[in-house]
Amino acid sequence: MTDLIVRKLTFAFEDHEVPFLWNPENPAFSSMANAVSFLAIGFEKMIVQMITQAKPQITDPAVAEEADAFMRQEGQHSTAHRQHVRGLIRSYPGLQETLDEVVGEFDKLTANTPLKYRLAYTADLEATFTSVFKLMLDNEAALFRPGDDRVASLFIWHFVEEVEHRSSALIIFESVVGSDLYRMRMAPSIFRHVLKVVRMACAGFNKHVRLEDRKIDALAMFATYRYQQRLGRLLPRFALPYAGPGPRAFDALPLGEQLIALRGIIRSQLPKHDPAHENTPALADVWFQRYQDGYDVTRWYSAETAGAEAN
Repeated sequence: MTDLIVRKLTFAFEDHEVPFLWNPENPAFSSMANAVSFLAIGFEKMIVQMITQAKPQITDPAVAEEADAFMRQEGQHSTAHRQHVRGLIRSYPGLQETLDEVVGEFDKLTANTPLKYRLAYTADLEATFTSVFKLMLDNEAALFRPGDDRVASLFIWHFVEEVEHRSSALIIFESVVGSDLYRMRMAPSIFRHVLKVVRMACAGFNKHVRLEDRKIDALAMFATYRYQQRLGRLLPRFALPYAGPGPRAFDALPLGEQLIALRGIIRSQLPKHDPAHENTPALADVWFQRYQDGYDVTRWYSAETAGAEAN
């Protein structure tokens, strides 16, 4: 029997304007997280279609139950991120074009690649999430707390549930495909596609969101882009149009923690890797307990403040 819980949460994005720069203290992280929202919509749509297609090939009832709960959790994430992105599109209508492009890239994967490739794609990408999201959640005081409570609460919820179902995609892949060699062989093309989609979202931000609102060049998170900028300063004919300063989302985080996360990402792609054995963020346990106790997790910080004042 699966341990996953399908939680249906709403974050009141319809009630107020949704800021692009939702964490003013870290514009680069604001932009990166917004790109995650765009990617999540397309990726999680692909997952739902993929699991539906894979179900007839899953013979183990326990795996079938895990797959159903995994799909339903991802469906809830997609719904919430659509609400977030709709809020951004209300302020920046051109971002609808960016969303269509991002979702279209995942629709192409569904139409043009075999099921086993999409299962490997999901397993490989999801395997990285525990290390990446542990880095973020362990530094929530800098990355989330100073920001818009609705947006911060959305990402905290999503990331702790990614930790909760950290083994699901690999369990499903092993049941249907069962080849570490295939998964490793596909990894380079999978991560090229992920970076392509994130870059597409960031290019859309530069195109459709005013610099005074985003504060940074959204593409500066990519090392190849920063190299192009340096080349342009040396050779003007290669110069890129100025799109803003280029701080990175994790510049202020401890380097040692960033290196631990990087090692975890590399380890996640090795044969026989089991995410269940990875260290998890302490905040995830706090979140699950608070949810069980009836705490309003859709207002992670403001509900905390209101509770303290009431006491």
